[in-house]
Amino acid sequence: MAGDPPAPDNAVEQADEDTDSDSPETHAASDATESEPATPESNTPPESEPDRDIPEDVREYARFSKMDGAAYDRVNQFLRDRTYVTAREWAIARLCSDFRTETGVEMTKIGRNLPELVPFMTDTYSPQAVNQARSSFESKVRKAGATFLYGAMCDFFTAEELDDVMYEATEIAKFLLEVEGVDLTVDEELAAEERISTVMREVRQASQELRYEEVECPECGCIHEP
Repeated sequence: MAGDPPAPDNAVEQADEDTDSDSPETHAASDATESEPATPESNTPPESEPDRDIPEDVREYARFSKMDGAAYDRVNQFLRDRTYVTAREWAIARLCSDFRTETGVEMTKIGRNLPELVPFMTDTYSPQAVNQARSSFESKVRKAGATFLYGAMCDFFTAEELDDVMYEATEIAKFLLEVEGVDLTVDEELAAEERISTVMREVRQASQELRYEEVECPECGCIHEP
């Protein structure tokens, strides 16, 4: 069974050192899984912008404070080694969730204040670029979900192997939440793992019924009818 993901400091140090730039748009452009790279709204470093009015909720936002000092390319490599998403997709998806209002997502605020909100993002982004990254994140999650569910239902994995897959996925997801500043108690972790295990048992049982309708199931010996 896989071990826990590395702590945030180690995560940064383990990534590939052979990079040409810390700029997120450089990596977005080279990402083969994205149809269009996100383009920054401005190439002016945030510290040189004169007297920018930063909203109070932006000033107080500390979701990614554990990533202070991390370079984009290292965060990006860590994510690409373990997930389908890039660093900018991860960051912007979280921001879109945190800055959602009753009427929608504050994409202009997110893009304009991106360097203040996320330590490893170095440029402001247009609302269109924010929306593109958000859509890319959603698309990848949907495709990954379909891939995983098919793998769980097609009988490729044994029950034990599927448990291993779920354990690894859960540990990586919990690590990313902890990096974002979410503190999970032991009881909360155990409860979440039990809910996931219960759902996966139900998925496996349902898939067996689909595959072996009107025949004897080789695992439970039952005769399944349509």
